[in-house]
Amino acid sequence: MKLPKSYYNLTSYIGTVIAAISLFLFLAFVLIGYYNEEASSYLGLLSYIVLPAFLILGLLLIPVGMYFEFRKTKKRQREYLAKGWPVIDLNVSKYRNAIIIFSVGTVILFVLSAIGSYEAYHYTESNEFCGTVCHEVMEPEYTAYQNSPHARVKCVACHVGSGADWYMRSKLSGLRQVYGVITGDFERPIETPIEDMRPARETCERCHWPEKYYARELYQTRHFLADSTNTEWNIALQMKTGPDHSALGLSEGIHWHNNPDVLIEYIPKRANRKKIPWVRYINLATGDTVLYEDVKRPLKKKKLAEATPRTMDCMDCHNRPAHNFYTPQEFIDHAIVAGDIPQDLPYIKRVAMEIFMDPFDNKDTAIHTIKTFTWQFYKDSLPAVAQSRKADINKAINGMINEFNRNIFPAMEASWDTYEKHIGHKTYNGCFRCHDDKHKSADGKVISKDCDLCHTIVMQGEPGREQFASIKEALDFIHPKELKEGWEDDLCSECHRYLYD
Repeated sequence: MKLPKSYYNLTSYIGTVIAAISLFLFLAFVLIGYYNEEASSYLGLLSYIVLPAFLILGLLLIPVGMYFEFRKTKKRQREYLAKGWPVIDLNVSKYRNAIIIFSVGTVILFVLSAIGSYEAYHYTESNEFCGTVCHEVMEPEYTAYQNSPHARVKCVACHVGSGADWYMRSKLSGLRQVYGVITGDFERPIETPIEDMRPARETCERCHWPEKYYARELYQTRHFLADSTNTEWNIALQMKTGPDHSALGLSEGIHWHNNPDVLIEYIPKRANRKKIPWVRYINLATGDTVLYEDVKRPLKKKKLAEATPRTMDCMDCHNRPAHNFYTPQEFIDHAIVAGDIPQDLPYIKRVAMEIFMDPFDNKDTAIHTIKTFTWQFYKDSLPAVAQSRKADINKAINGMINEFNRNIFPAMEASWDTYEKHIGHKTYNGCFRCHDDKHKSADGKVISKDCDLCHTIVMQGEPGREQFASIKEALDFIHPKELKEGWEDDLCSECHRYLYD
């Protein structure tokens, strides 16, 4: 088949080979991905982003080579070129072939480009792309996400949202992140909170709309003490997420903070929002305004003058809604309840808590420590148990390793210790960042620390010996372990958060 003489040059040959190979691999990988749903996430990256780029590069090299080849022959064709524009005569086979190839090739390229662009868009919006392509960086967040209540919500639904402007922002930010991953220039751990996240009212409230929050609900947990029998201690709370009836709206309860008629603003001491010394309440219906300041650690006047108050939204309490790293207390209790760690294995809760008391440098060290420490404990302290219950000890070790892999990621320095939850107040200050009896207004009003504002205890105690209250009453909290006098005045986190320090 004859083509214009300018096609016959090395650059155009290379472009043709690159384009042909890219097209062949693109079609092959698309078929593999179609028939094999468990194919690697990198297959999609190659199919819809890398190979199309090489295909376009190859196609561009063909006319570039032809252009330079044409210029080389220009000197030999001065007289011909002086007559005007080149004459394309379709009766000449080489011109006819070139036009046919160009036309058919252009149509095919446009079709493939449309398909590739569509698939590339959806692929870059997929959870697989977000969580597995940049494996080292995203492994902690992706693992936590898969074990979260939002595991069926697409990453982009919260991190990007709808609209072309936010899509472009995310892709431009993604280019910087890709560069960081390639060069190894990224933070370990990833700093939070992420300042450029889309407002919660545009993401969370697409599903969780304030007008339809539920009324109060029952919340039950099971805990195990670090004693010889791993004593079980259960507690049930009536959580006052809303009033006692949903028809009353957001008139009271935890979600009152998100009442459309109420505006709450605050200024954190630092960007991590762990300490909040300044809070302003505004009743939008009446205009009433109350300013609360931490009387023990007030914000400095200079910083107060420079700061821009943040409007409180869902993320100020639910700051880890889809990427929750559980504490050792929590994930060991979970494993015992699930049966992954035998509850009747003596001292297993204590052993587990001692293992996770200190951070690990890497996964291999952690797994080795879990195995050796557990076996050494039973061999030294309970040799009869070590001899008679080998299967249960190995089961407990596997349970601890599985929970470690879900919650602690040494390579990225990511764990419960790095990413605090602001909801609740047991291990972290959470609610007590404001509700600590230390935030006072000029006229003496206080943001109360009273636990009954948010929940009441309706059941607590060991199985078979629980205390019960009616749904309208509340029990006084009994700590499972006897503590020194005055512990009620302390914050829970003063023991539970620093237990591992």
